[in-house]
Amino acid sequence: MNITDNKKLYDNSIVIDGLNVSNWDSPKVYKSLQSGGVTAINATIAVWEGFHETMRNLEDWYARFQENNSLLHATSVADIIKAKSDNKTAIIFGWQNASPIENRLDRLQLFHALGVRIIQITYNERNLIGNGCYERRDEGLSLFGVDAVKEMNSLGILIDLSHVGDKTTLEAAEISEGPVAITHANARSYVDHPRNKTDDALRLVTEKGGVVGANAFPPFLKNGLKSTLIDYVDCIEDLIERVGIDHTAIGTDFTQDQPQDFYEWIFMQQGTKSVGKNPMPDSYQSLSGLESPDKMRNISNELQKRGYKNEDIVKIMGGNWLKLFEKVWN
Repeated sequence: MNITDNKKLYDNSIVIDGLNVSNWDSPKVYKSLQSGGVTAINATIAVWEGFHETMRNLEDWYARFQENNSLLHATSVADIIKAKSDNKTAIIFGWQNASPIENRLDRLQLFHALGVRIIQITYNERNLIGNGCYERRDEGLSLFGVDAVKEMNSLGILIDLSHVGDKTTLEAAEISEGPVAITHANARSYVDHPRNKTDDALRLVTEKGGVVGANAFPPFLKNGLKSTLIDYVDCIEDLIERVGIDHTAIGTDFTQDQPQDFYEWIFMQQGTKSVGKNPMPDSYQSLSGLESPDKMRNISNELQKRGYKNEDIVKIMGGNWLKLFEKVWN
């Protein structure tokens, strides 16, 4: 396949990033999404925030939609398809923590009405639903957590298990009546890191129809901060071997234009207490060859170089996410 055919395949594909947590106040982020031909992203609008902070974040997003005609708020698969045809980027509201509902289960219905379509049930540590991947003990879902999973199923909110503890992950995937996702994580048996997922978790999630987004955040790859695009596509291939081509997708975990204090904040206990030295160096640079969304085409190109069929590349670059959204979003 020549360069022209490579470009045509990417340009005609629906490209979906399963997780992007960039600096939403930076114009460079939106220019990069447009330049990269990214059809849709799971845009993190809450990590440690509570109810009122998340409502303010939503206000900011609705203002962005008014100000930036390259963006489209997506609450359905039809919206994503429309974004593709209109050459826009569909923004899917996603949370990396269920903390915005605080202790009110009924707020799930409110946030669904406001457009939230993906919720990671815990972020690194314990919350009222269950336990995160860095928590000292993981007892699984709480009673409140079991009800939260059932309510998200009922509403049509995709459950994300990326930063979730091992036992909580397995219980949520088992209890969920519909497929769930791991939007941005890799296999722990490939790269031994607590943020990567066990083979049992990957197997259960995908056996029930879920999708795993390969994570491009360098600390979760084999060569750490020295990782390149090649290391990332190696990781994609590892997931394909473990869970199959129909369950593997992209979840870059882009943090484009985020300042150093952002990394300090996301690694804090409950977002408020410092844990000491920030594990991300001041000189941190994103994955070489995939520094930002305008380089997303490089993933497709590398997969083509490795001999993947066009239809399989289309699945990985966004087709598998689209199929999952269609199943889950009522």
